[in-house]
Amino acid sequence: MSAETPAKKELAAIKGTKDILPGEVEVWQAVEAETRRLVELYGYRELRTPIIEPTELFEKGTGETSDIVTKEMYTFTDKGGRSITLRPEYTPSMARAILEHRLDLLPEPMRYYYIGPMFRYDKPQKGRYRQFHQLDIEVFNEKDPAIDAEIIEMADALLRTLGVEGTETLVNSVGCRACRPAYSRDLRSHAEKVRDRLCPDCRRKIATNPLRIFDCKVEGCREQAALFPKITATLCQECREHFARVCSYLDLYKVAYRVEPNLVRGLDYYTKTTFEIISGGLGAQNALLGGGRYDDMMKDFGGPDICGIGFAMGVERLISVLQIRPERKTVLYIAHMGDAGKRKGLELARFFRRNGVESLVEFGSKGFKAQFGRANKLGAAWVLVIGEDEIRKGLYQLKDMAAGTQTEGTPEDLLKIIQDKKI
Repeated sequence: MSAETPAKKELAAIKGTKDILPGEVEVWQAVEAETRRLVELYGYRELRTPIIEPTELFEKGTGETSDIVTKEMYTFTDKGGRSITLRPEYTPSMARAILEHRLDLLPEPMRYYYIGPMFRYDKPQKGRYRQFHQLDIEVFNEKDPAIDAEIIEMADALLRTLGVEGTETLVNSVGCRACRPAYSRDLRSHAEKVRDRLCPDCRRKIATNPLRIFDCKVEGCREQAALFPKITATLCQECREHFARVCSYLDLYKVAYRVEPNLVRGLDYYTKTTFEIISGGLGAQNALLGGGRYDDMMKDFGGPDICGIGFAMGVERLISVLQIRPERKTVLYIAHMGDAGKRKGLELARFFRRNGVESLVEFGSKGFKAQFGRANKLGAAWVLVIGEDEIRKGLYQLKDMAAGTQTEGTPEDLLKIIQDKKI
């Protein structure tokens, strides 16, 4: 290669993004299907919002001092001159959709879920990408602490249903706008005394939002934060009673939990209850899911006084700790010979598909031996043989690949065999 000829640049996915390939996507489909099944048992309905939103939605909803807004959002100016952001989280979008469409005026309970992609510019890590996927659960207009406990119980049930083991549930209360300001002042005072022992980012947080210091992953900052005053000691009576009742309902559900006074979560909008479920198999970034209550968001958006609570679960992180890997197998492989065999194969594939049997027809000049080899490689459960004799008689050979047996019959006869075996 001459000095003037530039090296060919290979096409590759953008750093922090990942293709989900056949062989992997079946796990995603199984997780999504089981998730939908379970959350709908609790009365949730799916609500889908756009991937792009006005930037001010997240600045106002997520919080201007949160790391998401200050460091991680993918924001651009569109051709109309408006600042647009790829959604980094789902709750502000959900609140916006409720207000825009006045879902609060409908008789149905405001219980919603969503599974889909989010976007944050952050250092890629195990189970976390710059385009990542979340299950999002939201409940609005339910003030009773029983709903806080039910959401935590539902999250625990979902993980157990999916076979996730070795988890721990952490709960806390971060107070409300009546009692948290005094705690923030006390926290700021203590943080100032150890300013020199904090990282530059935490020094900035002393002035902007000292609660964010608890989010820091720097070991020195975590050591100092462990010595700070506990928010649970400064809760107002309402917040204290609310948290006590949440814990009593968790006891009723027999959900094991630990009160973690430093659990504040990474978002500014939380009030009262916060919670996480962590896994020992994820390293330092060990949260599988987390959430809490946000009773002021709707009012902050100029809407009615409607409280909310929810959680988000990272799908990539979840899948990284799953032990079960469902395999994708072809059900019926149709082996054919000659042009007449191909045409009959297409016809019969349509017949079997319309009766609920996945059927694969491949094209090319291959003998039956090669086609059986392909069927075996693909893990086909059955092979339907279509040659000149089969077409002439109207009777076809069906081979059970696991048992090694072969049966002759009409398409209707063979369909019944496959359906009976699937049952």
